[in-house]
Amino acid sequence: MRIPAFSLVVLQLLCLQGTTSAFHISPASSTTPTSLKATVEAPAVDPKVIEHAHCKSPGDRDILVRAARGEKVERTPVWLMRQAGRYMAAFREYSTRYEFRQRSETPAMATELSLQCHRKYGMDGIIMFSDILTPLPTLGIDFDVVRGTGPVISTEVRSEADVDALSDATASSFDEKLPFIREILGDLSKEAEEANTSLIGFVGAPFTLASYTIEGKSSKDCLATKKMMMADARGDDKAVSKFLDKLANMIGMYGCHQIECGAQVIQVFESWAHQLNPDSFENYAKPAAQKAIRIMKEKYPDVPVIYFANGGSSYLEKQRDMGADMIAVDWAVDMAQAREILGPDVAISGNLDPTVLFGSKEQIEQAVRDCIDRAGGPGKHLLNLGHGVMQGTPEEAVGWLVDECKRYKGKDA
Repeated sequence: MRIPAFSLVVLQLLCLQGTTSAFHISPASSTTPTSLKATVEAPAVDPKVIEHAHCKSPGDRDILVRAARGEKVERTPVWLMRQAGRYMAAFREYSTRYEFRQRSETPAMATELSLQCHRKYGMDGIIMFSDILTPLPTLGIDFDVVRGTGPVISTEVRSEADVDALSDATASSFDEKLPFIREILGDLSKEAEEANTSLIGFVGAPFTLASYTIEGKSSKDCLATKKMMMADARGDDKAVSKFLDKLANMIGMYGCHQIECGAQVIQVFESWAHQLNPDSFENYAKPAAQKAIRIMKEKYPDVPVIYFANGGSSYLEKQRDMGADMIAVDWAVDMAQAREILGPDVAISGNLDPTVLFGSKEQIEQAVRDCIDRAGGPGKHLLNLGHGVMQGTPEEAVGWLVDECKRYKGKDA
């Protein structure tokens, strides 16, 4: 008989702190969560109830993996970016009590948060609850995720000397500095097998991690990074190029580490692609992302890699040769047009507008059918949103989306 998931969370936290009433984690190093105090209280939901009727067919176990490789599959598979998120009441039972790094770096808690949405909706993949910034400590970069503010990075990287002072990530760095990743993915791998579905890992692309670090936080214009790119183009200071290369090596190895821990698919998030014009993408973000992807594909050629440039649909033609198995597209481009731009040899994922989930059941179902048809019909792409599930999204709307995707057999069926 299994111990309930939240009980495992409580036990793990208590073991860490040796207390029966509360826990306190101090920031002893860049790899430990932010200092905080919280009372351990069980959530008011049953975390083990399976509410969907999906993932019953033998092919459901790897349909997402096969689609990500570019294979035509028996139906259109579906998962959603930010499917583990604050739109779910069960998720908020944790997010309102514990800070982000505590949730993402406590294995039992991160595992439970990864599984909640799958138990409720039965998507075709479980994605690890984590953050794209998680591996930065392997380079000696300190960060925190502050409630109401978002990521805050205290390590300054503005010059070649700053880049040279960073650590070099090695294969051993991840188990040493991020020991929770192996445990989380190991547990999720077992859960995914039992649930007859796939396990998705993910990494941030080099440009996005470089920009977060250089700016020190989220930025509307990314000005410090762009100034460094212009200095790099003049030959005055090559800090950006050197930093991107160092990040590409680390990210490629981190993706390999996730695969070794159990991930069956890796998605690369270029979350700040909207900050780039086509030339900047071509000269800076693209080569670094290609290198990270190449590292993963050379070591694990059979594990599919998906590349997603959020806000990058204006230069989609430049993404045909990323080296990824599949390109995920944002919601700002028509799916049929994206399919035409990428060509028949590039597998595609996407791209429903996340705000569709605030519509009626009929509107959501029609949007699902339209997206599948524009991608070529059932089994021809991997359905996703063109960005993450938004906070405030009605929970039942996500279920309508998943159910219709799995039901739809095509216009002529």
